[in-house]
Amino acid sequence: MGRSGILDLYFLFRILVFSVCVCVVYSQEEEASQMYTISSFTYARTSIRPYEWRYIKVDLPSWFSSMTLALESDVNVSDIKIVGNDSGNSVPMICFREGSPPLPDVYIPLTGLVAGYISNDSFLGTQSLQNADKCYPMQKQIFLKLTNEQISPGTWYFGLFNGIGPVRTQSKMINRGSLYSFHGNISVEGCSMSSMQGPFCNQSVNSLSCSGIDNILSTKLNNVIACQNAKGIICHVNYSPQVYSLDVMGIVEELVVTVSNVTFSRLQLMRNCSLMCFARHEAVPVNTLYDFSGDIAKGPLVIKLPKSGQWYITVQLVDFSNTSDTVQSRNFTSCYMLQCLVNQCPPDKAGSNCTFQRYMLQTVLRRNPAVPFESHYVPISGNLSSISPTHPEFPVEPFLSNYTEGNSTDSWTFFVMDIPYGSAGGNIHLRVSSDEKINYEVYARYGGLPSLDRFDYFYANSSSSSNGSMYFKLYDSKEKQISFYLLLVRAGTWSFGLRKSNNSMPTSQASIALSLERCPRKCSDHGTCQSAVDVSGLMLYSYCTCDRNHGGFDCSVKLVSHQGKFINCGSFEVAIFLACFFFRHIQQSIFLIASNAAAILPAYWALRNKAFAEWVLFTCSGIASALYHACDVGTWCMLSFHVLQFLDFWLSFMAVVSTFVYLSTISESAKRTIHTIVAILTALLAETGPTRAKNIAYVLGIGALALVIGLCIEFTTHNGWFLFTSNFHLNLPERWEAMKQWICRIFKMILKRFHWGFIAAGFLLLGMAAVSWEMEKSESYWIWHSLWHIFIYSSSFFFLCSKVNAGNDGDETVSNVAGYELTR
Repeated sequence: MGRSGILDLYFLFRILVFSVCVCVVYSQEEEASQMYTISSFTYARTSIRPYEWRYIKVDLPSWFSSMTLALESDVNVSDIKIVGNDSGNSVPMICFREGSPPLPDVYIPLTGLVAGYISNDSFLGTQSLQNADKCYPMQKQIFLKLTNEQISPGTWYFGLFNGIGPVRTQSKMINRGSLYSFHGNISVEGCSMSSMQGPFCNQSVNSLSCSGIDNILSTKLNNVIACQNAKGIICHVNYSPQVYSLDVMGIVEELVVTVSNVTFSRLQLMRNCSLMCFARHEAVPVNTLYDFSGDIAKGPLVIKLPKSGQWYITVQLVDFSNTSDTVQSRNFTSCYMLQCLVNQCPPDKAGSNCTFQRYMLQTVLRRNPAVPFESHYVPISGNLSSISPTHPEFPVEPFLSNYTEGNSTDSWTFFVMDIPYGSAGGNIHLRVSSDEKINYEVYARYGGLPSLDRFDYFYANSSSSSNGSMYFKLYDSKEKQISFYLLLVRAGTWSFGLRKSNNSMPTSQASIALSLERCPRKCSDHGTCQSAVDVSGLMLYSYCTCDRNHGGFDCSVKLVSHQGKFINCGSFEVAIFLACFFFRHIQQSIFLIASNAAAILPAYWALRNKAFAEWVLFTCSGIASALYHACDVGTWCMLSFHVLQFLDFWLSFMAVVSTFVYLSTISESAKRTIHTIVAILTALLAETGPTRAKNIAYVLGIGALALVIGLCIEFTTHNGWFLFTSNFHLNLPERWEAMKQWICRIFKMILKRFHWGFIAAGFLLLGMAAVSWEMEKSESYWIWHSLWHIFIYSSSFFFLCSKVNAGNDGDETVSNVAGYELTR
């Protein structure tokens, strides 16, 4: 081959490479043009203190393709096995749930905790996460990219918890433990064309057009809507799938997917392959992830009581025999005409034959509710004029269905209610009461009518119900009364089915009450209902803040026994034993209250040396601390909790600073000035954030500064400043010699001012007090804080003893200032 031939091949190769690159770039640009960013939120660094939590809300529209969540935190969970030990209730966790905020500690044992780290695979099979949530240990870095094949459109909530369990909602004097902070970004990508779906917006979706048709299936069905592809007959090439979408509006009885005019290009396909149909609610199904499936070439796929919303249907030729290798090597086609039938009953009827009664409930807002978005529901019906819109209960019997269907002896009555989107995260309270034994069963479902095999929650009797599931809480299960809550429900349509067997004895004078409440049982009268917003500020949610003796999401768990007994909260399963809050009331009282007797030491010394201001401060500080802790453990509250807390911290701060001021010997007016300034500063600390750990450093800093100022005043009063004394010379050598003498006098004064053995003992006890402060946790608070009282008062006693009487000071003596009062 000549040189020209080699050059021709070289140029031809370069042209081929260039063409391939152009095709790849064009493909990537075309793919990118089909996707765009729907939303992107950046969350600034936020700190979560012990037993606090934050919610993050993410809205995913129907056309979203993927969601990316990137969080970075400073947690220190080195081993996930820590979740299973006795300190597991303080482990930082991340939980997620669809539709409403997660609430992981409704029940003990906890069933939603996973002993592993969160990943993209954690969201497989999340269809049941409307009624449950999953929780994972928090990590330093979390990066998730979830596609619309893994999670469905709607509202998703991520909850970040720094400890869970009954003590999470308990009012605590000091919330000890490790805090952590996080920041991150959440972005949502979507498809720019409504006809394209999938993680990369490369899956075409055929929207089925619907229209009403004459009733050809049953004379009892009043409304049948037929939906089919506008193109008519569809043909598949090889095993490629076809995706269709269908909007189901409102409450329907069944969705039927059927095909006609099915043809195959090869006879072998009819023997070895199936025309499979996969249906999924609110997400594109695949052959490994779907809600319903069936071979529609052999018979229709019937979905009973489908949920309202968008349904996706994937039709694909599937070879189950694994013998059609020769067929796979060639092109073949399969054709059919797809049709979906949506069967609906009239607005006041339900059931496959439309023989059951269905009632729409109207919302009646409560007058002057204590918290927002509370209401109760009554039927929209003219059957009973005695229903009062201001009364939450209505009788059941006038609304019952009198018919049964098929061979069943059961009759159903359905009540449908709508939860506004502004009320998402509320709690549905259902109560049934009767003057005789109740023979009704209650079934609840979101988005569609419930049945015996399709429901979210149910109550049949005291031994058969959803009690124990994560968001169903049964409070009353008597023969004549039923009361339960559906917790943190999602916004949308909820249906309640009242099932009654005709073989059962009739129930007379039964009434039912349905209401939407922000906090279950009004926090059991042991707390207050609080409202807050999520991190983005777009969602309002409510929670209970319990008193010192109770905890739990509804303040129903008693944590402090007034009889001196341990309160056992149970144990967590799934390799988790979250520590329960054990408190012995008498033991707490003895340690926390009696330990304040250590204030007698500095108070006695101050009184003996006629330091009356210090005596008053230490005496009042010990008394205020004892009264505060007596109220804190539930023994006796002389004043309100807030007033006692303020007095305890303020007087403690003042006593510490007063100790430093006392070590300097200055005039009474100077001391009063310093005390006044210190009183204002410490009052601000005690009012704005008394339990902050930084307050110790602030108080010690203020005290040290006051001591330095006092010593400076004392020294300059008798020796003056160096620059303004006669020892200041313009000659540099003489000035330096005079300065050394001036500094030496300062050191001599400081050395003779104190008994340094007492100073060392004071600092040792002060260090032990700091260690006790750092060791305080919610579970061991009572013992460490008792030691804190002993150490801090003892250190003040030694510091007071360290001051040398001015009359024995030697060279630079100053007149001792007599005892003074803090105020006149």
